[in-house]
Amino acid sequence: MNQLPNLVFCGTPKFAVPTLQKLVDAGFPVRLVLTQPDRPRGRGLQLAPLPVKECALRIKIPVLQPDKIKNNQELRAKLESLGPQAIIVVGYGRIIPQWMIDLPPLGNLNLHASLLPKYRGAAPIQWAIAKGETATGVTTMRIDAGLDTGDILLQKQIPIAINDTAESLASQLADIGAELMVETLIGLRSGTVQPRRQDDSQATLAPILKKEDGLINFGRTAEEIYNRLRGFQPWPGAYASFRGKQLQIREAQPGEPERQLSPGELLLEQNRLTVGCGSGTALQLLEVQPEGKKRISALDFANGYRLVAGDRLG
Repeated sequence: MNQLPNLVFCGTPKFAVPTLQKLVDAGFPVRLVLTQPDRPRGRGLQLAPLPVKECALRIKIPVLQPDKIKNNQELRAKLESLGPQAIIVVGYGRIIPQWMIDLPPLGNLNLHASLLPKYRGAAPIQWAIAKGETATGVTTMRIDAGLDTGDILLQKQIPIAINDTAESLASQLADIGAELMVETLIGLRSGTVQPRRQDDSQATLAPILKKEDGLINFGRTAEEIYNRLRGFQPWPGAYASFRGKQLQIREAQPGEPERQLSPGELLLEQNRLTVGCGSGTALQLLEVQPEGKKRISALDFANGYRLVAGDRLG
Protein backbone atom coordinates (compact mmCIF):
# COMPACT_ATOMS: atom_id res chain seq x y z
CA MET A 1 0.00 0.00 0.00
CA ASN A 2 2.86 2.40 0.78
CA GLN A 3 4.05 2.19 -2.84
CA LEU A 4 0.76 3.55 -4.15
CA PRO A 5 0.39 7.34 -4.47
CA ASN A 6 -1.42 9.32 -1.79
CA LEU A 7 -4.63 10.83 -3.15
CA VAL A 8 -7.18 13.54 -2.52
CA PHE A 9 -10.57 12.86 -4.10
CA CYS A 10 -12.93 15.59 -5.34
CA GLY A 11 -16.45 14.56 -6.31
CA THR A 12 -20.12 15.04 -5.56
CA PRO A 13 -22.72 12.98 -7.48
CA LYS A 14 -23.63 9.32 -7.68
CA PHE A 15 -21.51 9.01 -10.85
CA ALA A 16 -18.34 9.63 -8.80
CA VAL A 17 -19.00 7.02 -6.10
CA PRO A 18 -17.71 3.93 -7.98
CA THR A 19 -14.36 5.64 -8.63
CA LEU A 20 -13.88 6.54 -4.96
CA GLN A 21 -14.84 3.04 -3.86
CA LYS A 22 -12.64 1.37 -6.49
CA LEU A 23 -9.59 3.42 -5.51
CA VAL A 24 -10.02 2.45 -1.87
CA ASP A 25 -10.61 -1.20 -2.76
CA ALA A 26 -7.42 -1.17 -4.85
CA GLY A 27 -5.43 0.01 -1.82
CA PHE A 28 -4.84 3.64 -2.75
CA PRO A 29 -4.51 5.86 0.34
CA VAL A 30 -7.27 8.47 -0.07
CA ARG A 31 -6.35 11.05 2.58
CA LEU A 32 -9.25 13.46 2.07
CA VAL A 33 -12.51 13.86 0.13
CA LEU A 34 -13.67 17.27 -1.09
CA THR A 35 -17.34 17.52 -1.98
CA GLN A 36 -19.96 20.22 -2.31
CA PRO A 37 -21.98 21.39 0.72
CA ASP A 38 -25.05 19.41 1.75
CA ARG A 39 -28.26 20.42 -0.02
CA PRO A 40 -31.93 20.48 1.01
CA ARG A 41 -33.78 17.34 -0.06
CA GLY A 42 -37.19 15.79 0.40
CA ARG A 43 -40.50 17.30 1.42
CA GLY A 44 -39.06 18.89 4.54
CA LEU A 45 -36.06 20.32 2.65
CA GLN A 46 -33.72 19.04 5.33
CA LEU A 47 -30.00 19.28 4.60
CA ALA A 48 -28.79 15.90 3.42
CA PRO A 49 -25.35 14.65 2.38
CA LEU A 50 -24.70 14.07 -1.30
CA PRO A 51 -23.64 10.62 -2.61
CA VAL A 52 -19.85 11.05 -2.43
CA LYS A 53 -20.02 12.32 1.14
CA GLU A 54 -22.20 9.37 2.15
CA CYS A 55 -19.65 6.98 0.61
CA ALA A 56 -16.68 8.73 2.25
CA LEU A 57 -18.29 8.66 5.67
CA ARG A 58 -19.13 4.99 5.27
CA ILE A 59 -15.53 4.06 4.51
CA LYS A 60 -14.22 6.50 7.13
CA ILE A 61 -12.39 9.04 4.97
CA PRO A 62 -12.23 12.66 6.23
CA VAL A 63 -14.51 15.03 4.32
CA LEU A 64 -14.32 18.78 3.65
CA GLN A 65 -17.15 20.74 2.02
CA PRO A 66 -15.85 24.22 1.20
CA ASP A 67 -18.22 26.72 -0.38
CA LYS A 68 -15.38 28.19 -2.44
CA ILE A 69 -11.95 26.86 -3.32
CA LYS A 70 -10.22 29.41 -5.60
CA ASN A 71 -8.95 31.74 -2.87
CA ASN A 72 -9.48 29.42 0.10
CA GLN A 73 -6.18 29.71 2.00
CA GLU A 74 -7.27 27.30 4.71
CA LEU A 75 -8.02 24.62 2.12
CA ARG A 76 -4.76 25.32 0.32
CA ALA A 77 -2.77 24.90 3.53
CA LYS A 78 -4.62 21.65 4.26
CA LEU A 79 -3.88 20.14 0.85
CA GLU A 80 -0.25 21.27 0.96
CA SER A 81 0.15 19.59 4.36
CA LEU A 82 -1.28 16.34 2.99
CA GLY A 83 1.04 16.43 -0.03
CA PRO A 84 -1.09 14.30 -2.39
CA GLN A 85 0.71 12.82 -5.36
CA ALA A 86 -2.49 13.11 -7.39
CA ILE A 87 -5.87 14.79 -7.00
CA ILE A 88 -8.74 12.80 -8.51
CA VAL A 89 -11.68 14.84 -9.82
CA VAL A 90 -14.98 13.19 -10.79
CA GLY A 91 -18.05 15.36 -11.14
CA TYR A 92 -16.96 17.77 -8.42
CA GLY A 93 -18.89 20.67 -9.90
CA ARG A 94 -16.25 23.29 -9.14
CA ILE A 95 -13.61 24.90 -11.37
CA ILE A 96 -10.21 23.66 -10.21
CA PRO A 97 -7.95 26.67 -9.52
CA GLN A 98 -4.39 26.86 -10.80
CA TRP A 99 -2.85 26.36 -7.36
CA MET A 100 -4.58 22.97 -7.12
CA ILE A 101 -3.57 22.07 -10.67
CA ASP A 102 0.07 22.78 -9.82
CA LEU A 103 0.11 21.03 -6.43
CA PRO A 104 0.42 17.24 -7.03
CA PRO A 105 3.28 15.79 -9.10
CA LEU A 106 0.99 13.40 -11.01
CA GLY A 107 -1.54 16.17 -11.65
CA ASN A 108 -5.26 16.58 -11.18
CA LEU A 109 -6.78 13.57 -12.93
CA ASN A 110 -10.32 13.84 -14.21
CA LEU A 111 -12.75 11.12 -15.29
CA HIS A 112 -14.88 12.52 -18.12
CA ALA A 113 -17.90 10.66 -19.50
CA SER A 114 -17.15 10.97 -23.21
CA LEU A 115 -14.48 10.14 -25.73
CA LEU A 116 -12.71 13.50 -25.67
CA PRO A 117 -12.41 15.81 -27.49
CA LYS A 118 -16.07 15.04 -28.29
CA TYR A 119 -18.65 16.36 -25.84
CA ARG A 120 -16.61 18.66 -23.66
CA GLY A 121 -18.77 20.20 -20.97
CA ALA A 122 -21.24 19.52 -18.17
CA ALA A 123 -23.62 17.04 -19.83
CA PRO A 124 -21.66 14.67 -22.10
CA ILE A 125 -23.82 11.59 -21.47
CA GLN A 126 -27.06 13.41 -22.14
CA TRP A 127 -25.92 15.08 -25.34
CA ALA A 128 -24.27 11.95 -26.76
CA ILE A 129 -27.62 10.17 -26.61
CA ALA A 130 -29.61 13.23 -27.70
CA LYS A 131 -27.39 13.61 -30.78
CA GLY A 132 -27.96 9.98 -31.79
CA GLU A 133 -24.46 8.66 -31.12
CA THR A 134 -24.17 4.86 -31.27
CA ALA A 135 -21.02 4.74 -29.12
CA THR A 136 -19.45 6.74 -26.34
CA GLY A 137 -17.02 6.05 -23.52
CA VAL A 138 -14.90 7.46 -20.74
CA THR A 139 -11.66 9.41 -20.73
CA THR A 140 -9.10 9.97 -18.01
CA MET A 141 -7.28 13.24 -18.52
CA ARG A 142 -5.03 15.76 -16.80
CA ILE A 143 -6.93 18.89 -15.88
CA ASP A 144 -5.62 22.18 -17.24
CA ALA A 145 -7.05 25.70 -17.20
CA GLY A 146 -9.46 25.01 -20.10
CA LEU A 147 -12.85 23.31 -20.27
CA ASP A 148 -12.03 19.60 -20.59
CA THR A 149 -9.05 20.46 -22.79
CA GLY A 150 -6.28 18.69 -20.87
CA ASP A 151 -4.07 15.88 -22.12
CA ILE A 152 -5.76 12.49 -22.58
CA LEU A 153 -4.38 9.61 -20.53
CA LEU A 154 -6.61 6.58 -21.25
CA GLN A 155 -9.95 5.99 -22.97
CA LYS A 156 -12.46 3.17 -23.21
CA GLN A 157 -15.36 2.98 -25.67
CA ILE A 158 -18.73 1.24 -25.24
CA PRO A 159 -21.81 1.04 -27.49
CA ILE A 160 -24.98 3.00 -26.79
CA ALA A 161 -27.99 0.68 -26.96
CA ILE A 162 -31.15 1.87 -28.70
CA ASN A 163 -33.03 1.78 -25.38
CA ASP A 164 -30.30 3.36 -23.24
CA THR A 165 -31.23 6.48 -21.31
CA ALA A 166 -28.87 8.98 -19.71
CA GLU A 167 -29.50 7.25 -16.38
CA SER A 168 -28.75 3.70 -17.56
CA LEU A 169 -25.70 4.80 -19.57
CA ALA A 170 -24.32 6.86 -16.67
CA SER A 171 -24.36 3.78 -14.46
CA GLN A 172 -22.37 1.78 -17.03
CA LEU A 173 -19.85 4.57 -17.60
CA ALA A 174 -19.37 5.15 -13.87
CA ASP A 175 -18.32 1.53 -13.35
CA ILE A 176 -16.08 1.41 -16.41
CA GLY A 177 -14.55 4.77 -15.52
CA ALA A 178 -13.73 3.63 -12.00
CA GLU A 179 -11.65 0.77 -13.37
CA LEU A 180 -10.02 3.08 -15.93
CA MET A 181 -8.94 5.53 -13.21
CA VAL A 182 -7.19 2.77 -11.27
CA GLU A 183 -5.49 1.63 -14.49
CA THR A 184 -4.48 5.24 -15.21
CA LEU A 185 -2.87 5.77 -11.82
CA ILE A 186 -0.95 2.51 -12.01
CA GLY A 187 0.18 3.36 -15.54
CA LEU A 188 1.33 6.86 -14.60
CA ARG A 189 3.25 5.44 -11.68
CA SER A 190 4.99 2.84 -13.86
CA GLY A 191 5.47 5.11 -16.88
CA THR A 192 3.32 2.97 -19.21
CA VAL A 193 0.67 5.69 -19.61
CA GLN A 194 1.80 8.68 -21.65
CA PRO A 195 -0.32 11.84 -21.97
CA ARG A 196 -1.37 12.91 -25.47
CA ARG A 197 -2.79 16.23 -26.58
CA GLN A 198 -6.36 16.58 -27.71
CA ASP A 199 -7.18 17.48 -31.29
CA ASP A 200 -9.11 20.68 -30.71
CA SER A 201 -10.40 20.66 -34.30
CA GLN A 202 -12.50 17.59 -33.44
CA ALA A 203 -14.02 19.09 -30.29
CA THR A 204 -17.77 19.26 -29.71
CA LEU A 205 -19.60 20.78 -26.75
CA ALA A 206 -22.08 19.34 -24.25
CA PRO A 207 -23.40 22.40 -22.42
CA ILE A 208 -25.30 22.26 -19.16
CA LEU A 209 -28.95 21.37 -19.73
CA LYS A 210 -31.69 23.98 -19.48
CA LYS A 211 -35.40 23.48 -18.87
CA GLU A 212 -36.20 24.57 -22.42
CA ASP A 213 -34.04 21.77 -23.87
CA GLY A 214 -36.88 19.41 -22.92
CA LEU A 215 -39.51 21.25 -24.99
CA ILE A 216 -40.32 19.04 -27.97
CA ASN A 217 -40.08 20.54 -31.42
CA PHE A 218 -42.30 18.32 -33.56
CA GLY A 219 -40.55 19.63 -36.64
CA ARG A 220 -37.72 17.27 -35.71
CA THR A 221 -37.91 13.68 -36.89
CA ALA A 222 -39.34 10.99 -34.63
CA GLU A 223 -35.86 9.51 -34.20
CA GLU A 224 -34.41 12.87 -33.16
CA ILE A 225 -37.20 13.41 -30.62
CA TYR A 226 -36.83 9.85 -29.31
CA ASN A 227 -33.09 10.38 -28.83
CA ARG A 228 -33.67 13.61 -26.92
CA LEU A 229 -36.30 11.90 -24.76
CA ARG A 230 -33.76 9.20 -23.84
CA GLY A 231 -30.92 11.65 -23.37
CA PHE A 232 -32.71 14.17 -21.19
CA GLN A 233 -33.54 11.78 -18.35
CA PRO A 234 -34.35 12.41 -15.57
CA TRP A 235 -34.28 16.17 -16.30
CA PRO A 236 -35.48 18.16 -18.16
CA GLY A 237 -37.28 15.23 -19.77
CA ALA A 238 -39.42 15.79 -22.86
CA TYR A 239 -42.60 17.82 -22.76
CA ALA A 240 -45.17 19.55 -24.96
CA SER A 241 -48.37 21.50 -24.48
CA PHE A 242 -51.85 19.96 -24.76
CA ARG A 243 -54.98 22.07 -24.47
CA GLY A 244 -52.98 24.82 -22.81
CA LYS A 245 -51.27 22.66 -20.20
CA GLN A 246 -47.92 20.87 -20.04
CA LEU A 247 -47.77 17.19 -20.97
CA GLN A 248 -44.65 15.21 -20.13
CA ILE A 249 -43.82 12.42 -22.57
CA ARG A 250 -42.43 9.68 -20.35
CA GLU A 251 -42.06 6.81 -22.81
CA ALA A 252 -42.32 6.72 -26.57
CA GLN A 253 -40.85 5.07 -29.65
CA PRO A 254 -40.77 5.80 -33.38
CA GLY A 255 -43.98 4.52 -34.98
CA GLU A 256 -45.66 4.08 -38.34
CA PRO A 257 -49.29 5.24 -38.48
CA GLU A 258 -51.59 4.23 -41.34
CA ARG A 259 -51.68 7.78 -42.66
CA GLN A 260 -49.20 10.64 -42.68
CA LEU A 261 -49.62 13.16 -39.86
CA SER A 262 -48.63 16.79 -39.74
CA PRO A 263 -46.12 17.76 -37.00
CA GLY A 264 -47.87 17.69 -33.63
CA GLU A 265 -51.07 16.05 -34.92
CA LEU A 266 -52.45 13.27 -32.70
CA LEU A 267 -54.02 10.07 -34.00
CA LEU A 268 -55.61 7.24 -32.00
CA GLU A 269 -55.87 4.03 -34.01
CA GLN A 270 -55.85 0.36 -33.05
CA ASN A 271 -55.29 1.29 -29.40
CA ARG A 272 -52.14 3.22 -30.30
CA LEU A 273 -51.63 6.96 -29.82
CA THR A 274 -49.30 8.53 -32.36
CA VAL A 275 -48.09 12.08 -32.92
CA GLY A 276 -46.80 13.45 -36.19
CA CYS A 277 -43.18 14.59 -36.45
CA GLY A 278 -40.93 16.14 -39.07
CA SER A 279 -40.07 14.66 -42.49
CA GLY A 280 -43.23 12.53 -42.50
CA THR A 281 -42.21 10.51 -39.43
CA ALA A 282 -44.28 9.77 -36.34
CA LEU A 283 -43.78 8.95 -32.66
CA GLN A 284 -45.89 6.38 -30.83
CA LEU A 285 -46.63 7.61 -27.31
CA LEU A 286 -46.51 4.91 -24.63
CA GLU A 287 -46.68 6.75 -21.32
CA VAL A 288 -47.42 10.40 -20.51
CA GLN A 289 -47.93 12.61 -17.48
CA PRO A 290 -50.47 15.43 -17.64
CA GLU A 291 -49.64 18.56 -15.67
CA GLY A 292 -50.27 18.06 -11.96
CA LYS A 293 -51.20 14.39 -12.37
CA LYS A 294 -49.61 10.94 -12.22
CA ARG A 295 -48.03 9.01 -15.06
CA ILE A 296 -50.54 7.09 -17.15
CA SER A 297 -50.49 5.01 -20.28
CA ALA A 298 -50.98 6.89 -23.53
CA LEU A 299 -54.16 4.88 -24.19
CA ASP A 300 -55.64 5.87 -20.81
CA PHE A 301 -54.72 9.47 -21.58
CA ALA A 302 -56.44 9.33 -24.97
CA ASN A 303 -59.58 7.80 -23.51
CA GLY A 304 -59.65 9.95 -20.39
CA TYR A 305 -59.25 13.21 -22.28
CA ARG A 306 -61.65 12.12 -25.08
CA LEU A 307 -59.36 12.99 -27.96
CA VAL A 308 -61.06 14.40 -31.03
CA ALA A 309 -59.96 15.07 -34.59
CA GLY A 310 -57.70 18.08 -34.68
CA ASP A 311 -56.18 17.61 -31.24
CA ARG A 312 -52.50 18.43 -31.30
CA LEU A 313 -49.37 18.66 -29.19
CA GLY A 314 -47.43 21.89 -29.41
